[in-house]
Amino acid sequence: MRDRERKGTESERAVLVGVLLEPPVDAEHPLDELAGLAATAGTRVVAELTQRRDRPDQTTYLGKGKVEELRGVIAHHDADVVIFDNDLSPAQTRNLEQALEVKVLDRSEVILDIFAARARTYEARLAVELAQLEYSLPRLKRMWTHLSRLKMGIGMRGPGEKQLEVDRRLVEKRIHDLKTELDEIHDRRERQVASRHDHMTVSLVGYTNAGKSTLLNALTGADVLAEDKLFATLDTRTRRWRLPGWGPVLLSDTVGFIRDLPHRLIASFKATLEETRQADLLLHVADASSPLVDAQIAAVRGVLEELGVDEKDTILVLNKVDAVPDRSAQKRILARYPYAIGISARTSAGLPELARAVSDALGRGFRDVDVEADPGNGRLLAWLGRHGEVLSRRFSDDRVVVHCRIPASLVGRIPEAEATIRPHAHDGEETASRAASPTAAPHPTVR
Repeated sequence: MRDRERKGTESERAVLVGVLLEPPVDAEHPLDELAGLAATAGTRVVAELTQRRDRPDQTTYLGKGKVEELRGVIAHHDADVVIFDNDLSPAQTRNLEQALEVKVLDRSEVILDIFAARARTYEARLAVELAQLEYSLPRLKRMWTHLSRLKMGIGMRGPGEKQLEVDRRLVEKRIHDLKTELDEIHDRRERQVASRHDHMTVSLVGYTNAGKSTLLNALTGADVLAEDKLFATLDTRTRRWRLPGWGPVLLSDTVGFIRDLPHRLIASFKATLEETRQADLLLHVADASSPLVDAQIAAVRGVLEELGVDEKDTILVLNKVDAVPDRSAQKRILARYPYAIGISARTSAGLPELARAVSDALGRGFRDVDVEADPGNGRLLAWLGRHGEVLSRRFSDDRVVVHCRIPASLVGRIPEAEATIRPHAHDGEETASRAASPTAAPHPTVR
């Protein structure tokens, strides 16, 4: 399944269904995001149906009257599949399929299908397979409804074992193997990311299709895939970003989040998201042109909290300001988020201000210093490399001047008897050392 534009799926006609248990985020178009997911999965939406309820029906999620109405909609449009904007239990899915006589999918299943189609690396494919198997395990019964006996017991062991139990054992064994392999990948990735102590790291996070990959390309000159589709990026890509007034940092693009992202996906992709956990700074990229930008920002913050990184320094970046309809609308959204930076990754508007803000944020607690010493003083030079970031070396006569960035708390521990220490001059550029000084006014970060 290299690409999801495959035969069969393209021609599927879908009816979208939403049970609104609380006021929807988008009251005018409550199923717009589900329609985007369906289109990304390759189906054609032919009708939509919603129902407001205080609580879902335990049997069919919809009320009985709505189920009958849905049958009529399916027949009228000759639909092949019904997609719910809710998570259904295995029993509800089975009951609906029996009543409607078409395939029934829920939101999580569609997201998993998209992830399966777009996974490219070995690690991402393993993570998606694990999430799919954990989703399907309690639903095996739905696939084998013709079997009368569903559990192990007397007469069902060995040759008499039923196919359902065989499948269940195979799935459970595969889940165990995948978890073991992904844990090993996670441990290896954790060591790999943690070992990058020679560079500061910045991670891009945000709602799917907010423009993170386009921003990565604009800042680093990379040429990673950037599509106007949901979940175009599933694998972390890291590129070197030469930050003005600071030097090289590592910038990582990560999988996009979405409202009600299945928990099993977050767990399965923990190795991929290691870049986010280990980053020195997060850039939360939001689509300023979306009418649902506030809800999308809240959804991303919820996922970050679930990952345990909500306390990490974060700069909110409002992307696509060039696509906001008018100047007054731009001003309104920027007023709602006064600490955010408005940019356009497509036109590069606002990128210099973003670079300065990142320099300020990374520079807090650090000092840029020049350390002049004897070139033969290997112990001192090794100490500087171990505790700070050596940015350059200049040799003159019998001396070496090392420009390094070092935590402010360690500056006083440089042996002054062996070296001359002075603030580094940046020829007028706003520097990280200035941003770290008490008199500087660093750009505020938001969490």
